[in-house]
Amino acid sequence: MGAFEVDAVRKQFPALNEGAAHFDGPGGSQTPQVVADAVAATMVSALANRGQLTPAERRADEVVLGARQAMADLLGTDPGGIVFGRSMTQLTYDFARTLAKNWGPGDEIVVTRLDHDANIRPWVQAAEAAGATVRWLAFDPTTSELDDLEPLLSDRTRLVAVTGASNLVGTRPDLPAIVELVHAAGALVYVDGVHLTPHAPVDASFADFYACSPYKFFGPHCGVLSAAPSLLDGLRPDKLLPASNMVPERFEFGTLPYELLAGTTAAVDFLAGLGGTGENRRERLLTSLALLELYEDNLREDLETRLAAIDGITLHGHAQRRTPTLLFSVAGLESREVAARLAEAGVNAPAGSFYALEASRHLGLGDTGAVRAGLAPYTNQSDVDRLVEGVAQLST
Repeated sequence: MGAFEVDAVRKQFPALNEGAAHFDGPGGSQTPQVVADAVAATMVSALANRGQLTPAERRADEVVLGARQAMADLLGTDPGGIVFGRSMTQLTYDFARTLAKNWGPGDEIVVTRLDHDANIRPWVQAAEAAGATVRWLAFDPTTSELDDLEPLLSDRTRLVAVTGASNLVGTRPDLPAIVELVHAAGALVYVDGVHLTPHAPVDASFADFYACSPYKFFGPHCGVLSAAPSLLDGLRPDKLLPASNMVPERFEFGTLPYELLAGTTAAVDFLAGLGGTGENRRERLLTSLALLELYEDNLREDLETRLAAIDGITLHGHAQRRTPTLLFSVAGLESREVAARLAEAGVNAPAGSFYALEASRHLGLGDTGAVRAGLAPYTNQSDVDRLVEGVAQLST
């Protein structure tokens, strides 16, 4: 592998010229110029509905197939099982409704209190509509590690929804072990990979469904779901009568946003170019993301150690495996006030529960949550210093 060059990375993000230190990446990353250029170039190119008759039709088809291959390379899955949608939330609702067609009284689904609500509420609501039972997997509020899943599984379990990484405290559950347990029970696994995908090499091939959001890894605002084409072929979503019944097109409603898919491909290529090496894009992605993971972990450890040394600071979540995400409170100050005062100093570290409402409540933080600092490839030591200095001033 090569080296992770943060200065070179930062030069590719025009938004950084405004001068803020961005720790708001978990809610949506900044965008490199190459992604914006890909979106713009596609929007001003001749486009039509997908086909092979005209250059405009062929261009649209190439954009879609290129984005499917790019996401398959990122996730280590089959491009024929890549589904695009407006957001991860929308895709999860769509698949929850589709899967729940085969659920009924006596069936059970499992959700966790660690997850973003986008991987909880669609399943809870679909189960309730079908008369199925919802079972909840909790986590240790001290360590933020998930409890043992096995006691919740039975031959009645139909699906387990679990996060790849908590967007609130960064916890990374042992997904291969979870999938093994769930499959042994004869059930399916739906993984929310939104917060994991930007920070580590991903192999989503072991999960039945894996959903993520390109705008969390420097791409446009859209959603992606990956599943085996054979699994998708057995599902029958509600759709328009003349719409394609092919996989994965049967799950994509209306005309796809070609410009956003072009931007998604550009974002994947950007990730592949973060210092990694290899003969193909998948290999470059794996090595680049391994470099990034090491860089971000080292930076997170420095930030965490320094924040913990400040009087009045409480850090929430201490899982053994985490993304570079810290959640903290300042004694005597509301978290929104902390975020506001940091913003005045040009440090963007927002406060809230960030739609991980169940997790925030389980941590004893209620609906208001705490302050979240999320690192990204463009985060440098100066950013960390500014955050630490800003928090230290607030605690005095």
